[in-house]
Amino acid sequence: MSGLESVVGALGQATRLLWLVPVLPLLAAGAIGVRLLACPQHGDEHEPLTAALASHAALAALALLLLFDLAALAGATPGHLAFGEWLAIGTTPVRLSFMLDAYSLPMATLVTLIVWIALRFSAAYLHRERAFRRYFVGMSLFLAGMLLIVLAGNAVLAFVGWELAGISSWLLIAYAWERPLATANALFVFVANRVGDAGFLLGIGLAVWSVGTVDWSGLAGDGTMSTVTARLLAAGFVLAALVKSAQLPFTPWIARALEGPTPSSAVFYGSLMVHAGVFLLYRLQGLLLQVPDMMALLLVAGLLTALYGALCALVQSDVKSALIFSAVGQVGLMFFLCGLGLFWLAACYSALHAAWRAYQFLLAPSYMHLVHQPARPVPHWLRGQRWLYTAALQRFWIEALAGSLLSRPTLALGRDVRTLDERVIDPLIGAPRTDRHAVSGEPEAGELIRGHGLAGRALLAFANRLQTIEDRLLLSGDDAMMRPLRRIGAYADAIELLLEQPRYLMLMVMATFVVIL
Repeated sequence: MSGLESVVGALGQATRLLWLVPVLPLLAAGAIGVRLLACPQHGDEHEPLTAALASHAALAALALLLLFDLAALAGATPGHLAFGEWLAIGTTPVRLSFMLDAYSLPMATLVTLIVWIALRFSAAYLHRERAFRRYFVGMSLFLAGMLLIVLAGNAVLAFVGWELAGISSWLLIAYAWERPLATANALFVFVANRVGDAGFLLGIGLAVWSVGTVDWSGLAGDGTMSTVTARLLAAGFVLAALVKSAQLPFTPWIARALEGPTPSSAVFYGSLMVHAGVFLLYRLQGLLLQVPDMMALLLVAGLLTALYGALCALVQSDVKSALIFSAVGQVGLMFFLCGLGLFWLAACYSALHAAWRAYQFLLAPSYMHLVHQPARPVPHWLRGQRWLYTAALQRFWIEALAGSLLSRPTLALGRDVRTLDERVIDPLIGAPRTDRHAVSGEPEAGELIRGHGLAGRALLAFANRLQTIEDRLLLSGDDAMMRPLRRIGAYADAIELLLEQPRYLMLMVMATFVVIL
């Protein structure tokens, strides 16, 4: 019996290494990035070590999590681990803390397992791709971000993981950056997700102001929080959850995110990151249960998104689009369950869905070889409703509306800021010009120098005036202008010859002594 107790105690002590779980993929991303900077040339010889660094870091994190799962089954894990304070927001401390409960440990294990399988799959799938190493940097960063989201014990640390996952998503959507469509889709996804990030930051700020803590366990308060305060606090986090999980009206970004490689789509939008919003709701259940109208919002948004995803998935003509809309619809059902207060059922549902959807996405490139019959046609009842069929085919025009309300104004603002910078700010500070002559190094006809800034332009104008005088008076060859100048020159030569005579030289010396004395 003492031996068993010692084993349980050792497992409990091993949980102090929990901080290593998100750090391992971060170290792998750093090592691959350093090798990429040191040797940017692409070659097959770099691929085995790159894939090994990423997959072995994920495997080591998975082994640690399995060890912690055993400790949890033995009852040797603390519910909350803190490793000191690393930040302070006013008087509110932010600790480097992690949660070890029935939500975090199983989800973290599933996340790491799926990413490890996807990394192993990617080593062969992306063989001889020029951006092979850049892809594995993004995937390692994503794994670290997802592990922080799942394991973080407070909102600030979870937000760090939230941003890591978002940045890696943006990098891999723009994987083929030389294609304008890839960069445009990456920009759209980046801008759309900033709305959710703003909501997350709003929730953190209101948590500091209203309850004085950012720990998940303290966000529900002590029961004295007013309904208005609880509603405002929940609204920021719910907005972040809706955007991250692509729920209506923030669904349009997820279809554009499929521009990245299939393995990254599998773990980002098919199985893992799309569930990050649902996981955030698990953490907030104590707060959400105090705000019935927020629960009603989750119920309505989840139900509408489930219907939207199901209808759009039925009319898609390619495998990845059908899978992604189906995934959005399933996540909508999870939001619906959270709106009903069945958080535990939504958690089980999300874990099963993540595993199944990851398998489907990784199998997607082989579907055309595995299926030897035509795709199933659109159901008869949907074809009979032409207005509904057209709306589903156009994705209910939500994407066009999002482009008009979100991406176009953002791009227009960027162009306006660039114009202001080039035409006003740069001339004022004297920055180098970037027009075609400055870039090519060829001056315009008749122009020898360029001035930048107010002082440069003034000097340029003065130089042009002097050049004009010189051209007209000295270089024109006009006798009428040159005759007086020649006469003045002759007088100057005569005076110089006189001064060179000895008597005049002695006279100048004597005059100098008289002045001195």
